[in-house]
Amino acid sequence: TAAPDFTVEDGNGNQVKLSDYLGKPIVLNFWASWCGPCQMEMPDFEEVYRERSAEIHFMMVNVTGGRETLESAQEFIAEKGYSFPVFYDTESEAANTYAAYSIPTTYFIDSEGYLAARAVGAIDRESLERGLAMIAD
Repeated sequence: TAAPDFTVEDGNGNQVKLSDYLGKPIVLNFWASWCGPCQMEMPDFEEVYRERSAEIHFMMVNVTGGRETLESAQEFIAEKGYSFPVFYDTESEAANTYAAYSIPTTYFIDSEGYLAARAVGAIDRESLERGLAMIAD
């Protein structure tokens, strides 16, 4: 299945589309700072991002709205010192498109833009590597 496109914002309010990142495999993760399981898996995402960002795009999409604000999300990322790319789903467009009703949810998209796998709930480094093996050389 082709991964459906969506528009989110970067930390500066610029619009960014999933399709802007096609050409490399994409790890798409939906998260919020108040979500315990999201917090648990993030160090593994950060580690793998630092090791493999040259070959794999990470799109860490914050489910912004309700309990989460742009400020609370950005404070959390700054406090933890995460360097992976964070995007803000202020209109819930991405979460609705991907039916990310429970978070965290992670999608693995190959370089041609096809969905290879989905994981609902926190994943560990091993599961992250398994997903990457499906989309990366």
